[in-house]
Amino acid sequence: MKLRNIAIIAHVDHGKTTLVDELMKQSGAFRDNQRVAERAMDSNDLEKERGITILAKATSVEWNDTRINIVDTPGHADFGGEVERILSMVDGAVLLVDAAEGPMPQTKFVVGKALKVGLKPIVAINKIDRPDARADEVINEVFDLFAALDATDEQLDFPILYGSGRDGWMNYEPEGPKDQGLAPLFDLMLKHVPEPTTEPGPFRMIGTILEANPFLGRIITGRIAAGSIKPNQSVKVLHHDGTLLENGRISKILAFRGLERQPIEEAQAGDIVAIAGLSKGTVADTFCDPSVNEPMEAQPIDPPTVTMSFIVNDSPLAGTEGDKVTSRVIRDRLLKEAEGNVALKIEEADDKDSFYVSGRGELQLAVLIETMRREGFELAVSRPRVVMQKDESGQLLEPIEEVVIDVDEEHSGVVVQKMSERKAEMVELKPSGGDRQRLVFHAPTRGLIGYQSELLTDTRGTAIMNRLFHDYQPYKGEIGGRVNGVLISNDDGEAAAYALFNLEDRGPMVIDAGVKVYHGMIIGIHSRDNDLEVNVLKGKKLTNVRAAGKDEAVKLTPPIRMTLERALSWIQDDELVEVTPKSIRLRKLYLDPHERKRFEKSRAGAA
Repeated sequence: MKLRNIAIIAHVDHGKTTLVDELMKQSGAFRDNQRVAERAMDSNDLEKERGITILAKATSVEWNDTRINIVDTPGHADFGGEVERILSMVDGAVLLVDAAEGPMPQTKFVVGKALKVGLKPIVAINKIDRPDARADEVINEVFDLFAALDATDEQLDFPILYGSGRDGWMNYEPEGPKDQGLAPLFDLMLKHVPEPTTEPGPFRMIGTILEANPFLGRIITGRIAAGSIKPNQSVKVLHHDGTLLENGRISKILAFRGLERQPIEEAQAGDIVAIAGLSKGTVADTFCDPSVNEPMEAQPIDPPTVTMSFIVNDSPLAGTEGDKVTSRVIRDRLLKEAEGNVALKIEEADDKDSFYVSGRGELQLAVLIETMRREGFELAVSRPRVVMQKDESGQLLEPIEEVVIDVDEEHSGVVVQKMSERKAEMVELKPSGGDRQRLVFHAPTRGLIGYQSELLTDTRGTAIMNRLFHDYQPYKGEIGGRVNGVLISNDDGEAAAYALFNLEDRGPMVIDAGVKVYHGMIIGIHSRDNDLEVNVLKGKKLTNVRAAGKDEAVKLTPPIRMTLERALSWIQDDELVEVTPKSIRLRKLYLDPHERKRFEKSRAGAA
């Protein structure tokens, strides 16, 4: 059967996974009466809840006697490592661009990577039915983007389709006709995307996606570059530096058929398959015939820019809600994650009780923490810090991000002011239709930690912010942090409603009445800039004397709900977020007040 391997790439929320749904429906991958969930490729719980794709996944459809392997990719910059890996697996890409938003930061990132590996993308202008669609301007912006990324003449001559992935149609004109469904897109894939290139020689394949299966063990997905493979065949795994990792046999070969994976008896060069039976081979390793001695070259991956400390939970409530609390199980879990996720870097600290986990951004690390807490882990995590570098002359360099903010005109002033306070430089300001403006900044990653929630408050929830790693540049100097101090519990016990009511003048709370607290736990935000220890356990003195109005029920102001991402970006360097399967608590790094004072003095002395 003829083959085509294609990736669907786009900025976050431009409709990739929805388009894959329609491609599978219209190619007959589902039975007529089969119930299929919306965005079927977003298969894990976190993807369904957040409405974003986190992991790259493969599927395949058949069209006119050709099998088309389709890889759905994440659109968020923090998961860019997933996109970088899979582009070496495919021979073509469909670039989806929103008809109103146009090319966004992540569009620039994925297009740059696709052009670098020599792909010739098909451009699909999606969501053409939006009332604020501006297809002609978007096409010009896409062309300018390709030109700015040094596309070749062949790549600049890209075919264009217009349509709506949700409504299941694409055509060469924005008006349609719509009755052909996605047939024009399928036909263009067959015509424009070349057949897979294969190399002569015995079996060779580079691993691109790793997953664990309870029955088959390790499953590695990749594209076979040369030769063929059958179950029970002997293979060896070579590290990218040429060292031998293991010898073994293939127990099963799985091919992608719609949403299912089916075992097959033989796989040929050019096809995308998943193989099982090996225990050590991982992403970027070469799986090959025993006669091969040279590893294949893997795509280089951009370096991580943000790091966090994952620390064994040592609070008084440790071990009461989770069952995986020791440094050994946390270490094993993190190392297992780093195997399959090439954009993560794990280092063990000297004290062996904490680990430095580096990634592309807070969201990527927050998703890892959320996954771990659902598996029963308890741990404490520090505030994200940026990964600094030094140039040849010893000058300190920090990561700079390109930030694109779409905002209503009336709020643009406060956005510019807040971004300049964070040492950002504005590089572009242009209208983006409907009384909205698009502001483009180059800002230090340090200044952006925690800015998302502040931006939404400043703009009444109307702003959309997108970020992308731009470059390492000289250190920009000090950036002001949080202005408020915190309210800290001075004892262990349960928070009393009466005490919380009396503390409301001091500032808003982050906990409810009846919640277990301990000495050193943060229970609220102080209205001033210093930290304050308070008693949240003090109940009402009960007497047998009754006075009118004495026993009115206490009415508490609802507390500020701290989500995981908000807590991570809000805390300071001397604070931690305690994460358990049931709770997210904020606490001081040092629970004892005397230790806290010593730490403050030593920090002031060092400064």
